[in-house]
Amino acid sequence: MRVLVVAATELEVLSLKSQVETQKSKKDSRLKIHDFELLITGVGMVATAFALGKHLANHQYDLVINLGIAGSFDRSIELGEVVEIIEDSFSELGAEDDKNFITIDQMGFGESNFKPSARLYDFGLTHIRQVTAITVNTVHGNESSIKTLTSRIQPQLESMEGAAFFYGCKQVGVPCLQIRAVSNYAEKRNRDAWQIGLAIKNLNSFAAEFLEKVVRNT
Repeated sequence: MRVLVVAATELEVLSLKSQVETQKSKKDSRLKIHDFELLITGVGMVATAFALGKHLANHQYDLVINLGIAGSFDRSIELGEVVEIIEDSFSELGAEDDKNFITIDQMGFGESNFKPSARLYDFGLTHIRQVTAITVNTVHGNESSIKTLTSRIQPQLESMEGAAFFYGCKQVGVPCLQIRAVSNYAEKRNRDAWQIGLAIKNLNSFAAEFLEKVVRNT
């Protein structure tokens, strides 16, 4: 199976990259992913769409996985928890009509909502929480904007790349899924409360286990 892992920054997948490279060098390793590739796109939906589209135009895969950290609107999700994104949308793509927001779908100009074409349960994994997310250019850190957003839609997570990743994969028809770990809650910016290290650690541990499972079952 040919697998592409897509991340915005190398930091988010550095441990996974190291583990896979180490395992590849071991002849008796359980994790022999000879067709594993890693694509670092840069942060944000524009960078993600460009880098992923350019790459997929010249390469074919059996599965493409988006890994990254995310902020959460849902306080029932613990910091550091790994989740599966089952729906993602461009929450800012549309137009304002005074206090109302018109989505690009309602305007008839495109699509803002996307779902993965592969799921963890396809590989026998059912213990990971399934959540919805939005993709934004500006992450939320203002009580008023958070209240306005959550009164219009009820997202659980936010990232700066997820929906762009789904969009790119949909255009070429490649199976894809998105896995994220929660590093912080959506609130007034409070870096002291963030758990980026824990989120990255848990994300990479899960990804390594998942890739090993994929290899065993193919």
